[in-house]
Amino acid sequence: MTTFRLVDRALFDDRVAADPEAPPTLRGGRCADCATVTFPFQEGCPRCGAVAMHAIPLPSEGELWSFTVQGFELKSPYRGNKPFEPYGVGYLDLGDVLVESILTESDPDKLRIGSRMRVQLVPAFTDTDGTTVLTFAFASVDQNSEVRG
Repeated sequence: MTTFRLVDRALFDDRVAADPEAPPTLRGGRCADCATVTFPFQEGCPRCGAVAMHAIPLPSEGELWSFTVQGFELKSPYRGNKPFEPYGVGYLDLGDVLVESILTESDPDKLRIGSRMRVQLVPAFTDTDGTTVLTFAFASVDQNSEVRG
């Protein structure tokens, strides 16, 4: 039996943190004073300095705002699965906030700025005890298959 855990429960809406099989939703924050939205959630507002941030679920879909392909393995403490394979990285426009994310597509010829993308859970690495650690990534809404361990 494969076991799973989230890379950081604080990145996800409470229902995803409680059940990694639930549809993934990222946890952001909205300032009660100036309405600035952040990801990940933080206690203080980076815009006005208020400490009146409230946790909010972020939209599960957005548009690809910009992207690149990470073509070399990052230095320690990077813990990706071996062997290293290049992967897409992009900014997703979720309306009120841009979110930096891994992309499930790594071929730059298949990525288009403005394309609709949806968040999903993907394996980040495997712990020494065999637990698959899940993180979030964005995939084209045209990709129907959900990726999990």
